[in-house]
Amino acid sequence: MYVITNRRVDESATGLEQFGKTPNEKGNNELRLARVSRTREDYAVKFLDDQLDKGEAREFIDEFELSLDPGQTQYASLKAACETVRRARKNKRHILFYVHGYNNDMRDVMQTAFDLETRYEVEVIPFSWPANGGGVGGKLSYLSDKRDARASTGALERALKKVREYLMLISESSRVALREKARAKFPDNAERRDALYAELLRKDCPFTVNAMFHSMGNYLYKQMLKSSINEGNALIFDNVVLCQADTNNAGHQNWVDEIAHNRRVFVTINENDFALRLSRIKPGDAQLARLGHYIKRLESRVAHYVNLTDASWVQQSHSPFAEPARRNEKLRNFFTSAFAGEPAEEPLRYRPEGNWYEIPR
Repeated sequence: MYVITNRRVDESATGLEQFGKTPNEKGNNELRLARVSRTREDYAVKFLDDQLDKGEAREFIDEFELSLDPGQTQYASLKAACETVRRARKNKRHILFYVHGYNNDMRDVMQTAFDLETRYEVEVIPFSWPANGGGVGGKLSYLSDKRDARASTGALERALKKVREYLMLISESSRVALREKARAKFPDNAERRDALYAELLRKDCPFTVNAMFHSMGNYLYKQMLKSSINEGNALIFDNVVLCQADTNNAGHQNWVDEIAHNRRVFVTINENDFALRLSRIKPGDAQLARLGHYIKRLESRVAHYVNLTDASWVQQSHSPFAEPARRNEKLRNFFTSAFAGEPAEEPLRYRPEGNWYEIPR
């Protein structure tokens, strides 16, 4: 899989050690792309050169019929986008953009990303920010990561902007051809023409693009959405999952309601989440109730709140999509549907008194 990161890169190291624990030396907004493969013993890492070889660029432009000039300089992000879409089409898998949380080194990030790919049969694009606590522990580690998250908002915005740019570019030629096909079939019937066009689009693009922001990754996303110059909130995702969000419950509707999406925004909550309980204690009295830890004031107009507190096997878990979902089929089905761009709340039980859904036992 391809990993987008604003971490410092040390290509003299090997494997995951090439991903540093601090922001890129050229600035917090500097992005690098790496291809990471899981081997029997460990992980193989190859960072991509910034510019793409012209011959290779031409192959992608021809294969995907892109409206790009092969004589002009193209970048590594083109290669990553085309190969990810190629795999999604071939394997009939959906694409999941994944942003991790607090105190995750690259081994944590990649283990989770590959587990998500395997368990939910999706193509994962991880965005990794320097969430390693700055080499300190406890409260200082938490605050250090929070500063790094805030400083990484520009990098996340750039990454999302590029994802949308290439998805639109790759689908553009198909949209034009399919629109002409539908027009030729029904030149005098706009309703049937539009219906055929929609069906042809669905068959041509059998995957959806969804996102999961986990833990403090939600704080990073929130800061990006609140930015006065924000180009990262364009319409990219069908579903957005705010999983165990380590950000304030108070006023969350002010930014959650701004999330651009096609179908659903899900907010998962676990009152027994050990990590969110600790994160509220670490910074002291100033830390308010966490969105992923609190079942009151669930006031967003667009979010579907999913209370996992009493779901089997969740217990104190901070990652309900991982081991709890392996053991609980109904919980796994929820995440499978959410990561496939589907209305994943439909099989759940709705509790109007709290404005949340819950996993049936």
